[in-house]
Amino acid sequence: MSTAAVQTYLNPEEYLAFERKTTTKHEYLKGKIIAMSGASRTHSLITGDIFGELREQLKGQKCEVHASDMRVKISSIHSYFYPDVVVACDEPKFEDNVFDSLLNPRVVIEVLSPSTESYDKGEKLEFYQQLDSLQECLLVSQKHISVEHYQRQNSEWVCKEYCELDDVVSLRSIQCEFHLRDIYARTELAMNTTQ
Repeated sequence: MSTAAVQTYLNPEEYLAFERKTTTKHEYLKGKIIAMSGASRTHSLITGDIFGELREQLKGQKCEVHASDMRVKISSIHSYFYPDVVVACDEPKFEDNVFDSLLNPRVVIEVLSPSTESYDKGEKLEFYQQLDSLQECLLVSQKHISVEHYQRQNSEWVCKEYCELDDVVSLRSIQCEFHLRDIYARTELAMNTTQ
């Protein structure tokens, strides 16, 4: 989802008070408020299909999946982000009793937007990887068929890239998997590949 910087600086408590009253979403990076703009059709379709795949596979499990509206707090850098899809398992932990700022995601998924792709693949990915609870992170392209799968292995992060519609991404930490064909099915990328 593309973002536009707003030159406003608040402390974390001020940000939460502001964010809980506003009708639009803003991420928070070390005191800086970042307004989030709307997503493209392709972004929305991919996000929705990933969410749908995971929601179906996690039925009856001790995990919950959220799309776009669950804020994740990264305490070590005093920042808050809205991943496109986030999964929490067992006992989700929240910052307070409003239950809108998740502290312990197990899986985070970002569908990359042209305006934020380099940031999402660089600094933001590094921020997510600071979360002790995080086991896997997916970066999903909307420009071409590509999913970067980052998986924690002990203290290291290992990346594997999937680029074919027949590829299967296995999220071992939540025992789910999906074919790239299923998450790109309604996009022009898949339609152009099958013609």
